[in-house]
Amino acid sequence: MISVVQRVSQARVVIAGATVGEIGAGLLVLLCAERGDSETQADKLLAKLLKLRIFSDEAGKMNRSVQDVGGGLLVVSQFTLAADTSGGNRPSFTGAALPEDGRRLYDYFVAQARAAHPQVATGEFGADMQVHLVNDGPVTIPLRV
Repeated sequence: MISVVQRVSQARVVIAGATVGEIGAGLLVLLCAERGDSETQADKLLAKLLKLRIFSDEAGKMNRSVQDVGGGLLVVSQFTLAADTSGGNRPSFTGAALPEDGRRLYDYFVAQARAAHPQVATGEFGADMQVHLVNDGPVTIPLRV
């Protein structure tokens, strides 16, 4: 699985003019399942994400996790993270999981996140979404398991 994690002061997902998911301070997680991924990769990614120390402590050092600071998670499916541009200028997405596998793993990831963390919002798998965010720092970190 691939993700891009952004530390945000706020983020929301809008579909057809309506906000479907929103958080204050926390992490925006753009998530992509790749071919061959399973629940094992989802579990590893979630464990890493929840313990990732990218929030500041009293000394201003990145030493706290989203769980430590009580921040939210906004999880958004994004198959384009699997883009391969090595063959030219038009990206290939053949490395992304098939839609039914991607949806299954996205739903699994979200369910596990909700079981482990008190504040989890989402976008909608496969929808045309507008993601609004205020990147705090900015801090943006790619994660792959």
